Amino acid sequence: MALNKEKILFILHLPPPIHGAAFVGKQISNSNKIKEKFNCTFINLSTSSELSNIGKVSAGKFIVYFKILFKIFKILLFQKVDKVYLAPTVSKGGFYKDYVVYFLVFLFRKKRVNHLHNKGISKREKNGFLNFLYASFFKNAKVILLSQKLYKDVSKFVRTENTFICPNGIKDEMKSFDLKKRVKKNSLNLLFLSNLIESKGVFVLLEACKELLNKNINFICSFVGAEADISKHIFNKKVKELGLKKNVFYLGKKYGDEKKEIFLNTDLFVFPTYYHNETFGMVNLEAMMYGLPIISTDEGGITDIVENNFNGFIIPKKNSKELADRIIDFYNNPKLIEEFGKNGREKFLKEYTYEKFENNLINILSKA
Repeated sequence: MALNKEKILFILHLPPPIHGAAFVGKQISNSNKIKEKFNCTFINLSTSSELSNIGKVSAGKFIVYFKILFKIFKILLFQKVDKVYLAPTVSKGGFYKDYVVYFLVFLFRKKRVNHLHNKGISKREKNGFLNFLYASFFKNAKVILLSQKLYKDVSKFVRTENTFICPNGIKDEMKSFDLKKRVKKNSLNLLFLSNLIESKGVFVLLEACKELLNKNINFICSFVGAEADISKHIFNKKVKELGLKKNVFYLGKKYGDEKKEIFLNTDLFVFPTYYHNETFGMVNLEAMMYGLPIISTDEGGITDIVENNFNGFIIPKKNSKELADRIIDFYNNPKLIEEFGKNGREKFLKEYTYEKFENNLINILSKA
């Protein structure tokens, strides 16, 4: 006789648009392992279809939001639900929206698991009203963090025994390849892959590229991602101002085989983020999967992924000079590209595959 599966209502973000939480939400909703283990119902919490609309208020978004609330209410009222998984936004206006979802779940006295893909709670601790909301939001809930380094952001409201660590993971699209093939003599192909958000370090990298040009470094730098607070026009204007038109190219959004081809023709991945909500840097995992060394910053849990002088370099935020110097280190020592890339690939296989993420999340949801 088959055992009754635990019924879990997953309230999470699904693409479009593509961002870290939506990417993970899609992975969870597509997981056959999770569906085999639990009786799952999925509700998409996203109210924006475009990245540029996130955080903006409109009548259409209110209609979508109330439809989401009504759907959750019907499920909680008419179906047996053992546990509710929620992927909330804990900063900015999105928290108020998700607090209403929490309160609805609270009224039905359901066990709650909050999976945090963003941060910013500790920066708002002087707001008494928000502190009250956070205290009730996290009370008696289990909390999943992407890194132990992120605990300090919620430590005021969440006890350590109520937290679980579940690093993100991605599918291995490269089963075997020769890292030596990508090392080129006297030339360096750089890649930035993220949405064009200023605080992701777009202009920091452009300033570093100017330094490289001034030092006669032979390089190409490709930017891949959707337009956000930096438009294609603004980006290209900055490239022209810096005299980088022959070295820097914005390629737009790329997926599937096109994105894979870009990775395979890249020597070095650069992600100089200082984005205040950065928790993990999923793009760094992609770079590790393809055996690329990485230059990034100590933001969120990134230093779990990028170990300084092992599979890349950690640089100070907003420091284009330091970034240029580390790029030149790779340019002058191509063997370092091969060594750090190999280390990153091995670290990815050991810690950050999709299978490891699935198993970890299943264990946490079973225990929580």
